[in-house]
Parts: sequence; C-alpha cells; structure tokens
Amino acid sequence: MSTQQHKPHTKILPEAELTVPKNFDDDHPISFAKSGGKSVGIVTPQKIHFDTPLTLECNRTLPFFDLMVETYGELNADKSNAILICHALSGSHHAAGYHSSDDKKAGWWDTFIGPGKAIDTTRFFVVCLNNIGSCYGSTGPTSTNPETGKPYGPDFPLVTIKDWVKTQVMLSDYLGIDIWHAIVGGSMGGMQAMQWSIDYPSRLKKCVVIASTPKLSAQNIAFNEVARQSILSDPDFCEGRYIEQGKIPKRGLILARMVGHITYLTDEAMRMKFGRDLKAGKLMFNYDVEFQVESYLRYQGEQFSERFDANTYLLMTKALDYFDPARGAIEDDIINDSLSDTDALRLALANTQCKFLIISFTTDWRFSPERSQEIVDALIANGKPVSYINIDAAYGHDSFLFDIPTYRQSVFNFLTA
Repeated sequence: MSTQQHKPHTKILPEAELTVPKNFDDDHPISFAKSGGKSVGIVTPQKIHFDTPLTLECNRTLPFFDLMVETYGELNADKSNAILICHALSGSHHAAGYHSSDDKKAGWWDTFIGPGKAIDTTRFFVVCLNNIGSCYGSTGPTSTNPETGKPYGPDFPLVTIKDWVKTQVMLSDYLGIDIWHAIVGGSMGGMQAMQWSIDYPSRLKKCVVIASTPKLSAQNIAFNEVARQSILSDPDFCEGRYIEQGKIPKRGLILARMVGHITYLTDEAMRMKFGRDLKAGKLMFNYDVEFQVESYLRYQGEQFSERFDANTYLLMTKALDYFDPARGAIEDDIINDSLSDTDALRLALANTQCKFLIISFTTDWRFSPERSQEIVDALIANGKPVSYINIDAAYGHDSFLFDIPTYRQSVFNFLTA
C-alpha cells in the first residue's frame, strides 16, 4: 500500500474539438466517442422488501421499507466481483440497459456500464439501487404511509447520506456481499461512496468519487434553497399534500429544474449549444420563448416535472445540504466545532481502508476541482492510497455523465488493476 506524502499528479488531458447538436438532452448526454461496448440489453428491476425497522438520523423510524434494485452481470462464486453504483439527485436504479424492446431511453449511465465498457459487466456484478426518499419505486414521499393509508407526502422523514448508506449495507447483507470490489458514484453518488469508506471501511476495496465534494459550499446551499422555495411557493404544492388533492406543483418543479440545470452546465457549453439563436429567427417583442436557450430550459423543466416528485426534490436537496463526512466520524462534537474544515476532513478519513480514485472536471463550477483536491489532500495526509485525475471537459458538472475516453479509461483501469 502506497503511503507517499506528496501532491497527486493532476493530469489535464484535452479532448478533441466537438460540436454539440441542438437536440442535446441531459438525460442522454452526447458521446465524445464510441465506448466500444454493447448494451446489457433488457433488464428487469426488483423490489426488495425489508421488514426491519429503520431508525434514521433524524430520530424517526420507518417500520419497513422497499428498495428498487437493478443488477447487471453475474456474481462470481466467492462474491468478490460486486460493484455498487450510487445515484445522484434525480437518478434511479435504472443505470443501464432497457426495460423493454420498445424502450427508447437507456439507463442513465448506459455509456459506462455494460460488456467492454468502463464498468465491464463481463467482469463485474453491478448493482444499482434507488435510494429511499426517491420516487422511482423505493419507499418515499409517494409511498403509502401505513399509519394513515394515504401517501406520506410531507410526512416522510428527512433522510441523509448516512441513512442511505445504512440501507445499502442492509441490501449488501441481503445479497450476501460482505465486501464490495468497488463503490462508485458521481456527484451526490460520490458522497455516498465516500460515506461508505468512513462508516464501513472494511466492506469495500475500492472507492470511486466523481465530480463530488466533501460538503456543500454556502453558494451551493443557496442554489438548493432557491429551488426549494420555487416548489414551496407553488399554489399547487398544497403544503406537500398535492397527491391527495389531485394536483402537481409543476411551476415550482419547472423553476427548480431550470435553476439546477443552469448550474450543471457552463457558459461555454451553452454558447456552443445555443449562442443567442432565436427560435423564430427574429425578435418577437413579447415575454414568450424567443431564445433557443429559453426553449431548452423550459423543455427540460417540463419533462422533469412529469417524472419527478416535488417532495422528493425537497428531501434530496436537504440531504445534499446536510452532508458532512466529519459529522459522526469524530466523537467529540465540541472538538469538531473547533477544528478547521481541513483537519475535520482529515480526521474523518483517517480510518478508511480502501483505495481511492478521485475524479474532477476542469469546467465543473458546481463542485469544482478544488473541492475534489480537498478530499485528495486529506487522504494523502493520512497516508491513504489515492489516485486523482482532473479531466478537461467542456460540459461542467454534467461531464460525469458523458462518455469521455480519458475518463472512461481511468475508471476501467482503476477497477481492473
């Protein structure tokens, strides 16, 4: 195990010049190059029920819960080839493949998961779940509250990254996986991977943290609060009981998604995609959609409002805000409060046992490379084995969803080494 005390080599690798099609859709990011692999094909999600009561960090207890899960590849005899994928804010268990032959949309990370791809399903058994609190089949605000027989809605408890990892450990036990070959996540998924390494250090060999951060900055919390207020102020929010009222707070969800989406991309990406192009080719002198970027944002917001739940969005952004790996990892809260962020993170990561790959993207201003470097520096200060790469990519925070050759190869090399 390498414990050399030096700064990691930050390698900036420029990709080829690219043009971005006008029909770019963030649910299906364009590819920089063919990944060379095939799809995992048609997959069937599983709903796994857990009767064990789950006590959350907020001191509330779910009497039982369900997790929606998809798996790809085959688990080997000694169960040593399992990789857990942790999803980001609006992600789900459907990371790869298709749900039917008529399905037009592949899973959200289909470019990375499959035979011959970065996460090679001919080598690894890959598991992706939908976290509790979400709205894609796992227990969350849209689920039935057993105490009332109605949807939980705003009564669903706030959950944290630590809570999600706790349920993922329960899933691991259900699957009979004692040690994961790797746990991989981008953005909020990276936070979960990092939390695993702290809370359950002996249960993973490798940890891949992509486009993530040790904790949110004040600016990031501010963006989340604007998004939440957009939803909370929608007249159709009905204090969170909109399902009972047969309503959907579409305006709030649309605005929340528009704000979030702007932060996921860069000024340069928007310039390449839209510039100042006019939808009608001329000024209309009204407040309807005139610029192509306006049309794009409204479309993204509209699509999001039809597939995502408002209470879930509130809950997920709060989980982001609350994330702090030092919380609970350092026993004396008084000492913790007096520590610098740098020292607190170093102490939080002191007992990790796995190898780390930390990946950032040059144009990501939501979770900038400097935030990833804080994680790297804390690991180096602890003498932990860590590899780091800062990849030149034009598409901001959303770059972690793209099939960038250097990015893909870095993940493949780390997982197969």
